[in-house]
Amino acid sequence: MDQVPVETIVGIVILLVIFLPILAKAIRVVKEWERLIVLRLGKYIGIKGPGLVFLVPFIDKGLVVDLRLLTVDVPKQEVITRDNVTVAVDAVVYFRVVDPEKAVMKVRDYYYAVALLAQTVLRDVIGQSELDDVLTKREELNKKIQQIMDEITSPWGIKVSMVTIKSVELPEELVRAMAKQAEAERLRRARIIEAEAERTAAKILGEAALVYEQHPIALRLRELQTYIDIAKERNLILVTESIAGSLTEKRVAEAIGASMAALKKKSEGGT
Repeated sequence: MDQVPVETIVGIVILLVIFLPILAKAIRVVKEWERLIVLRLGKYIGIKGPGLVFLVPFIDKGLVVDLRLLTVDVPKQEVITRDNVTVAVDAVVYFRVVDPEKAVMKVRDYYYAVALLAQTVLRDVIGQSELDDVLTKREELNKKIQQIMDEITSPWGIKVSMVTIKSVELPEELVRAMAKQAEAERLRRARIIEAEAERTAAKILGEAALVYEQHPIALRLRELQTYIDIAKERNLILVTESIAGSLTEKRVAEAIGASMAALKKKSEGGT
């Protein structure tokens, strides 16, 4: 068996060294969530992938576009609200590429463009809102920012799925003022509840007073029951003239006589 000349081996090695990098660039593997924009001599010829894609060396150029959901972390923006309050607001934007051709042809760097657009729209929307709306109507502001951005980025082949305001930072002096306001509001509600309780109690006591006026013995029995409750605690009892004593003695005597007669009649009937 004849040996292969050394010059032949060297030539083969040289050819492999030259053509393997070219072949590697000509064969591209596009993932399931990616698309390959193919430019032939600088001219767009189509979208390829996923799977194995062959490119003409030195003629075709492939640009990979990710179709997955992307996120942009919007840094804190100092904004003056419509009622002249300075707040620091940051947010997160979720978007994805729905048309790879437009995303490559219409805008140079769509990720950077979306990030700057998010900052601008966030400042505009917060600047047109009052502080109370920023604090309490955050969901509405999120939807408004998302709609504005989606309308602008639609010609770029990009769909803004969601915008979320992460936090709203207020000046320290404003936080203290809001805390005092909240405390005053709680105190006002407590006083209103206390006044309502007093009014209800006064109304019930008024009804009870009418009953006691019609039945003075019931008032005396209630007074004695109070003394019994106090005696259970082994406290000193100071007995004074009851309210019933302010009534005429005749009415008290008649009431006691009627009660005694009723008890006597009941006992006689039982025997």
